[in-house]
Amino acid sequence: MAGSIAREGLSIGEGPRGGPLIVTEDVLLLDDLLRLCAAAGTVPEVHHGPPAQRSGWERAPMVLVGDDAASRCRGAARRRGVMLVGRDQDDPQVWRRAVEIGAEYVLRLPESEGWLVDQIANAAEGVGRPALTVGVMGGRGGSGASTLACALAVTAARSGRRTLLVDGDPLGGGIDVLLGGEESEGMRWPDFARSRGRVGGSALEESLPALHGLRVLSWGRDNDVIVPPPAMQAVLAAARRLGGVVVVDLPRRVDESVAEALAQLDVGLLVVPGELRAVAAAKRVAAAVGAVLEDLRVVARGPYTAGLDEQWVAQALGLPLVGDLPLESGLSAAQDRGLPPGGNSRSPLARFCGAFWDRADSSAGAPAMAAGRPGGGMP
Repeated sequence: MAGSIAREGLSIGEGPRGGPLIVTEDVLLLDDLLRLCAAAGTVPEVHHGPPAQRSGWERAPMVLVGDDAASRCRGAARRRGVMLVGRDQDDPQVWRRAVEIGAEYVLRLPESEGWLVDQIANAAEGVGRPALTVGVMGGRGGSGASTLACALAVTAARSGRRTLLVDGDPLGGGIDVLLGGEESEGMRWPDFARSRGRVGGSALEESLPALHGLRVLSWGRDNDVIVPPPAMQAVLAAARRLGGVVVVDLPRRVDESVAEALAQLDVGLLVVPGELRAVAAAKRVAAAVGAVLEDLRVVARGPYTAGLDEQWVAQALGLPLVGDLPLESGLSAAQDRGLPPGGNSRSPLARFCGAFWDRADSSAGAPAMAAGRPGGGMP
């Protein structure tokens, strides 16, 4: 970006709003801008000057004015999201023209192309508040982390939240199985393995299987179990831009791809059974995860060995306690009937998850959630 004449970024509301308005007669510049819009996954409206109807200028999510068209836009209404775009790096009059049309940014191509693609995509998608992103991992194998991740997602979706469940554990057997959706149509991780840069949030959401009111990104049934770090970063960033809730089921090991996922979490939940060996194993997991994720909390799970309880588990790990994950019999039988974990709104597991989301809502996001001291627990 050559420079900015505004202190703040674009003010972008929520909801899809279509492509930008392009104003230029420069054929080469137009070709460049059309290419960047295509990369952002949107189709612009093109004019040689301000649209005849004033609403066309004011309604567009953003306006890209070519250097050649600045003089024709001097009388247009002042608004947010106007950018003056050109290719001449040494034009001494560019700032004067920017002030005359009320441009917030002055962009020179090709240097600003990457930044501009992001802004076009943000405007088209109507990016607002990013999704509250929660990662769930087990302190040891068989701790029930996938079950909790699934129940959190199902509970969030049932409450009306826009919800996306991401399976980040390639060796976990596929979280879509817990939802009864292993045969559902839609894209899986192998389809995104070559993703780089920016992935369109709306396109991602629409491509995934829809199960129980939420979207699910899981693994295929083949042997492809590798997602490169750039793909993990691109996909989770797109999911977060959708808003609502993203729940990520993560493995206990931390490799480069898992580190990319951890970097995008607001909070991590470490599910730890109430036994000494599980706590010892969880300490190693917590040390590896804590090197990347600042906000890591404990979900303790009974039954507990003699002398242990949820507060002891949290204190032994030195992490805040979310609560005691309730035991729930009949999960396998319920799944056979097509009811996923958390599917019964009156079950102890669903109530636990509902309390978690209510607390998150009351604190306006995970970073502000009152974690308390180890042993504080969730109300």
